[in-house]
Amino acid sequence: MPNQATFDSHQLAALVKQKARAVGFDLCGIASVEPSARADHFRAWLDAGKAGEMSYLANRFDERIDPRKYFPAARSAICVALNYFVEPKQSSNQSHDLKIASYARGLDYHEHVKDRLWMISDWLCELVPEVQTRCATDTAPIMERELAARAGIGWIGKNTMLIHPSVGSFTFLGTIFTSLELPIDEPMDDHCGTCTRCIDACPTQAIEPYTLDARRCISYLTIEHRTEIAPELKSKLSNWVFGCDICQDVCPHNRKVPISTLEETKPRVPSTISREKILDLTDDDFRAFTRKTSMRRVKLPQFKRNAR
Repeated sequence: MPNQATFDSHQLAALVKQKARAVGFDLCGIASVEPSARADHFRAWLDAGKAGEMSYLANRFDERIDPRKYFPAARSAICVALNYFVEPKQSSNQSHDLKIASYARGLDYHEHVKDRLWMISDWLCELVPEVQTRCATDTAPIMERELAARAGIGWIGKNTMLIHPSVGSFTFLGTIFTSLELPIDEPMDDHCGTCTRCIDACPTQAIEPYTLDARRCISYLTIEHRTEIAPELKSKLSNWVFGCDICQDVCPHNRKVPISTLEETKPRVPSTISREKILDLTDDDFRAFTRKTSMRRVKLPQFKRNAR
């Protein structure tokens, strides 16, 4: 049976990246599993209350900042990104129509990204039977953007999104922690430069350079914030009813990003929907409308709250 000794570590890394592309990922890099360099910043961010009602982010803190506490066998991290950009937003004929973020319009990414991670993991276990792996998406207690940046598949921009110069930031991220000692890729330089378009465009002033106050973020307010939205923010939602793409839409690195051809990213819901239609939805209507999408993150009363 083959084992790691059968392959040079550089050969293994090249095979992993080839497999990642074969299963549909656009980017793949290898990161170290050393503790987060931003642990103190993350702790200060939590202590300042900038996570809002997302109290779960403080859970399993030690695992979040140290991959080896999340998966003790980890010796390297395979980081991947999948482009989900499908089409430019269609301008609505109705100025009051409400907008849905691009990522939420296709199949729930947690499912199809995780399926692809398992494909790589299963293949790797066949190639190197003694290997140990653990797959993770953003539901796991990991710093996935920092790991991806460490793996050289982009840099963390001023809007806190992972950005790649040719693929942009409309990407889903995934991580496979492995017991294999693979060669580590070089991080990418920050190409944000002096640009502040994402900061200037945010209607709620949620963005400071390289940090985000979730309590003011439209995506947070329409999805994670379950109580009433503060009056001073209601008028600044800019017609977004689920999520927000503003800081990505204005980013120069997203001007000419490739269009995804994956079946799972094809829109199942429209980019806009009328306020009246939302307010008339029944529970059955809402279940049908959001079926198999990540819009299931919210319940109908919250969706109607956003519409109002």
